[in-house]
Amino acid sequence: MSRELKVKLKSADDELFEVEEIVAFESQTIKDMVEDTGTDSVIPLLNVSSKILSKIIEYCRYHALEVPKNGDDKPALSEEDVKHWDAEFLKVDQATLFDLILT
Repeated sequence: MSRELKVKLKSADDELFEVEEIVAFESQTIKDMVEDTGTDSVIPLLNVSSKILSKIIEYCRYHALEVPKNGDDKPALSEEDVKHWDAEFLKVDQATLFDLILT
């Protein structure tokens, strides 16, 4: 059984998040940073609060683990299911939405 690689992300307010590599790599920026520094390093996200980082991780986790990719044998979610989830995810206050967009 292979060990799942984890990536350590540190928010601007010094909260540490440890997430699966497959989840972190949904973000191209984080993927590039990990490829530059390695998975043993903590990736500092100096402009991202823990509140926003937790939302970003939630989004990435859903899209990495729940939404089937080409060749996956997972039960297929319809495009409508994914659109509905995304729409629900974005039902946040305006300040949070602005921070999510900037991130």
